[in-house]
Amino acid sequence: MADNNFKVEIITPDRVFYTGEAEMIELTTVEGDMGIYKNHIPLTAVLAPGKVTIHQDEDLKIAAVHAGFVEILQDKVTLLAEVAEWPGEIDLNRAQAAKDRAEERLKDHLNETDVKRAEYALRKALTRIDVSDYRDDR
Repeated sequence: MADNNFKVEIITPDRVFYTGEAEMIELTTVEGDMGIYKNHIPLTAVLAPGKVTIHQDEDLKIAAVHAGFVEILQDKVTLLAEVAEWPGEIDLNRAQAAKDRAEERLKDHLNETDVKRAEYALRKALTRIDVSDYRDDR
């Protein structure tokens, strides 16, 4: 492992999504966006739906992550995610339909619970749409 690299693991209930090294990782927490380098102060945070960018040399790996936790240690970052998807795994038509449904529910909300659920669904759909732009087959 190079001096400025640290280990990254992204784990979902279904699989070990990613294991490798990074020079930097960018992710979204409920408190906002974070950029993490080696020797970051130890921290645990709640993940929000968002794009995760793993920087290694000149290479970027982009994924969508939907909720979970991140544990940051000086030489390792572990994401325990509800869902993690590479751009090629995202069904863009399904994500667009989910976005449309969420926007419709926000227009016609019945109570506060519906609004929160619709906002969360919209955030997930927008994340999938954003990350799908990084597909190799486009």
